[in-house]
Amino acid sequence: MAKYFDVIIVGAGPAGSMAALKLARAGLNVCMLERGQHPGAKNMFGGLLHNTPVLNEMLPSFWERAPLERYVYKKVLAFMTPDSAVSLTFENGNFEQPPYNGCTVFRPAFDSWLAGEAVKEGALLLCDCTAEDLIRKNGQISGVTVKGREGELRGNIVIAADGVMSFMAEKAGLRRDFRPGDLGVGIKLLLGLPEDTINERFHLVRDEGADISFLGTTGGLCGGSFLYTNRESISVGMVVHLDSLKASGQAPYDVLDELLEHPQVKKLIKGAVPLEYSAHLIPEGGIKSMPHVYTGGMMVAGDAAGLCYTNGINLEGINLAMTSGVLAAETAIEAIEAGDYSARMLSSYKKKLDGSFIIKDMKTFKNAVGMMRLERLSRTYPQLLTDILEKVYRVEGTPRSKLLRLARKEALKKIGLKGLVSDGIKIGRSLL
Repeated sequence: MAKYFDVIIVGAGPAGSMAALKLARAGLNVCMLERGQHPGAKNMFGGLLHNTPVLNEMLPSFWERAPLERYVYKKVLAFMTPDSAVSLTFENGNFEQPPYNGCTVFRPAFDSWLAGEAVKEGALLLCDCTAEDLIRKNGQISGVTVKGREGELRGNIVIAADGVMSFMAEKAGLRRDFRPGDLGVGIKLLLGLPEDTINERFHLVRDEGADISFLGTTGGLCGGSFLYTNRESISVGMVVHLDSLKASGQAPYDVLDELLEHPQVKKLIKGAVPLEYSAHLIPEGGIKSMPHVYTGGMMVAGDAAGLCYTNGINLEGINLAMTSGVLAAETAIEAIEAGDYSARMLSSYKKKLDGSFIIKDMKTFKNAVGMMRLERLSRTYPQLLTDILEKVYRVEGTPRSKLLRLARKEALKKIGLKGLVSDGIKIGRSLL
């Protein structure tokens, strides 16, 4: 026997839960399907949550109730070579005042809490429940079948929020086959450290947290590394392009071990106890690799819609997912009120995305996808910077050059004029 809902949401991550919360508050009969034992069970433990207006509008003063770890007060960008490091540190008191700019979270705890907020409003959450296929009626999607369970779940609209590998988007014919160049591999190790040790080592007090981005620690692979602080642990890892990792022939944990052995990183993780190792795929193809986000009876949100980007300084994902979930829910409410679930009606979702900061930012930094593939960015430029500063600070009893002349000489020696011009154009188009 089929069960009927106004909206069926596949995936109870940030996108799915925010959609369910919005729909339930509108009085709609909504069901969330989660393949894990609980929301967040399939996620890596650590995560950076950047506040977004949608989150605070939907859950005012959420930080007073949500299971957060630390508020990110300190941002560090570090350029690394095998034996040197140059760091740029930004500390901002405004970042530790509500509404907080960002915080660290444990995804299993945060995702469960967020889904719980939707359940409080009346959404139905079904865990250990994997959507296996789509049901179609009159040329439109009208529900899902569930693996290992009898019966069907029927609905006016399906919202696919089932992650980067979205089988629902694939079943609906909304996305093409993945190319390795469209994906990144996130590799992360959770390390336990006492709270007092973390505060002393990273120069933090109370609930302050630090977020450090490393460039030059991926063994020549295209990508970057990170470290951020939780309450009584630190998360350290990297994101590398899947095709770059594949071409290297290395295993993810081999690349991570090289990062952990770096002298600067070893100082920061000294005495830490390994708690968890994990890896997962991240959509990194940018706006050009996004699937179609709607069809008759269905919309796609979050990672399933490829809503993630990096410009080398910012890596945005969770906040884009939550916003897209709310926009999909708004479209669903309009469609149900009109009694029209056609592709024409649901195309409003794409218009909402295009008018939001999500697509505007992804368009602004669309060229960053190519920039992040510059091999020199992850190896040559960090080495160039540290070599210049070593010559600036080293005392040898010889005449010194002016800084600009020294930088030009070293850059031409390591990269050459043609390479500098080519890289400058790519970086300029990406960030300026």
